[in-house]
Amino acid sequence: MPKGSEHKSAAITKMLLVGESGSGKTGALASLAAADYKLRIIDMDNGLDYLMRHMRKRHPDKLDNIEYVSLRDKLKSGGSIGVTHQGIPDAYTKAVGFMDKWEDGSKPSEWGPEYVLVLDSLTFFANAAFRWKEALNPAAKEPRTIFYAAQDAVEEVLALLTSDAMNTNVIVTSHVRWMERQDGTTKAFPTAIGGALSPKVPTYFNSLVLAESIGTGEKVRRQLRTAPTIYMDLKNPAGEDMAPALPIETGLAHFFKTVQE
Repeated sequence: MPKGSEHKSAAITKMLLVGESGSGKTGALASLAAADYKLRIIDMDNGLDYLMRHMRKRHPDKLDNIEYVSLRDKLKSGGSIGVTHQGIPDAYTKAVGFMDKWEDGSKPSEWGPEYVLVLDSLTFFANAAFRWKEALNPAAKEPRTIFYAAQDAVEEVLALLTSDAMNTNVIVTSHVRWMERQDGTTKAFPTAIGGALSPKVPTYFNSLVLAESIGTGEKVRRQLRTAPTIYMDLKNPAGEDMAPALPIETGLAHFFKTVQE
């Protein structure tokens, strides 16, 4: 039977990083690369411009700590029928393939604590899963069957990424989905496919962090919130040892250091 001293939480972090578009989720990754973590990013958003520009300007000697693959389904105008796929949508299947074997032939499950596998973002990954399932069942009479199949596919990936078998740090980014609950209150959840999956996503992660902007006018600044709010049940394994908010410029590196002490 494993002993407490053998638990992987001392070396491995699995994080869900959520925030509105433009809140700095992807840019926040820079502090990890600057701290010499090896980032391997599955880029579903085509949104790495700010991160790379920041690294070239502030940490040019650490730029090669980042590797990435950018995946998007090819779309085309279908005229009167709207936008259609160009060929079979494969962004989802390629992303899952890279979770098993990276471009250099290495296995993410064996990378260890010096690496961080990043899925950026769950929002676009879920959309890709839906397009993939839809293409597999073009004659489906009940669209909800495709919808539920895509939800199951995404949830299986979350289970894989957060399992002990994935022996490396993982960060999954997501946009925010505001949902009204049965008691009339409104809470924020990560954006996935539909309302059923979104509240389940956080249950797979022990670390849930919010990228947010605070202040007004010229005093607006970005930060990473780690303590729960009335709108989102944020969490971190360090408890009281973690500051309730961290500067976005250094926050992720500080978070990793604190929870892995």
